[in-house]
Amino acid sequence: MSRKIAVITGTRAEYGLLYHLMRELQNQPDVEFQLIVTGAHLSHKHGYTVQQIESDGFTISAKVDMQLAGDAPVDIAHFMGICTSEMAKVFDRLKPDIAVILGDRYEMLAAASAAMVMCVPIAHIHGGESTEGLIDEAIRHSITKMAQIHFVSTNIYRNRVIQLGENPKTVHLVGALGVDAIKKTPLLSRAELEKLLDFKFAKKNLLITFHPVTLENADGSKQMEELLSALSSLNDTGLIFTMPNADAGGQKIKDLIQDFVAQNKNARAYDSLGQQRYLSCVAEVDAVVGNSSSGLIEVPSFKKPTINIGNRQNGRIKAASVIDCEPERDSILVALDKAYSKEFRTSLSNIENSYGSGDSCKKIVDTLISVDLYNILTKHFFDIPVGVD
Repeated sequence: MSRKIAVITGTRAEYGLLYHLMRELQNQPDVEFQLIVTGAHLSHKHGYTVQQIESDGFTISAKVDMQLAGDAPVDIAHFMGICTSEMAKVFDRLKPDIAVILGDRYEMLAAASAAMVMCVPIAHIHGGESTEGLIDEAIRHSITKMAQIHFVSTNIYRNRVIQLGENPKTVHLVGALGVDAIKKTPLLSRAELEKLLDFKFAKKNLLITFHPVTLENADGSKQMEELLSALSSLNDTGLIFTMPNADAGGQKIKDLIQDFVAQNKNARAYDSLGQQRYLSCVAEVDAVVGNSSSGLIEVPSFKKPTINIGNRQNGRIKAASVIDCEPERDSILVALDKAYSKEFRTSLSNIENSYGSGDSCKKIVDTLISVDLYNILTKHFFDIPVGVD
C-alpha cells in the first residue's frame, strides 16, 4: 500500500529548497505524492509563481489561496485564519499520511495548525534554528512542538530540538536542502544569464535580497534606505535585486527598490529569479548582500562573501565568509570594503559549509518512506536530565 506524502509550499524561496526533494518523492514507487500550493505562489503581486511550479511539471493536488492583499500585521493574521481553515478542508479531502512542512513562515504555522487538528503527522524541516529579529523564531519552535518527525541541518540545531522536549529518535540530522540544490542544479553561463535577465554584468556585481525585520522597532524601509544609499555610492557595480517576501512591511521595501532601479541603469529587480537563475547569479557576483538566510546557508558553498545586514539572522550558525554589519550606510560600506579586500577573498578558499554535504534529499526520503506511523501522534515530552541545586 502506497504512503501518501503531502508537501506544502508557500514561497519561491522554500519551493527552490523543496524542488529536488519533491522530485525524489515523485520517483518513489510506493509513494503517492501530493503537492499543496499556497501563500505568495498564488499572488500576482508576488510574481504568481504557481506558474513556475506547473511549468516544472508538478501536478498540484490543491491550491489554498490566502487572498494576500496587504502586509500589515492585522492582514497577516487574517491570511493565517484563511489558510488554517482552507488547509483543514484540503487535509480532509487528500487524507495524507504525512505532511511535510519546511521552515518558519506564517503560512506554514497555519498549515501545521490545521494538520495537528486533523491528526495528520507532520515532518518538519529546518527546526531548531534561531532568527532573533523575526516572529519566525516563535513560529519555527511552535511547528517543532506540533511535529512528530524532525529534519535538522546541523548538530547544534538537533540538540536544540531535543531541548524543546522532542525524542532524539525522531530528530534526524540531514543537512540543508539548499546545499543539495547547489550540487544538483546546472548553472547558467554569464552570457546565458545576461540574456535571460536582460542585464549586463559590470566590472563588479552584487546580488541583493533584503526582507522585512518583523520584530525590530526600527522601520525596515529605513534600513532599506540606508542600504540603497550605500549602493548608490559604488562605482562600476552591477546590482541585481530579488524582491522581499510577503511579510509585514514588505511593500514599502519593494517600492523603494523599484524607485531605485528606475533611477539607476546599473540595477535590475526581479520578483522571482527561480532556483537556477538565483544560484547562477550567486556564482557570478562578487558578493551577496542583505539579510536572507540564503546568504548563510547556501552562499558559503560558493566561497563567496555574504554581507549580512542587521539582526534578522542573529542566532544562525555563520561561516567565516559572512560579514555582519549594522543597517547603516557607513557600516555597510565598511563591510563591502572588507568583502572586496584581497586578504579576505584569499581566505575564502578555506571556507567550509556547516550545513552538510548535499545528501539531504535522500536522507529525508528514506526516513519518510520507512518511519513507523503506528501511534506516531502520541508524543511524550523528552526530559533532559539536569543537576539539582
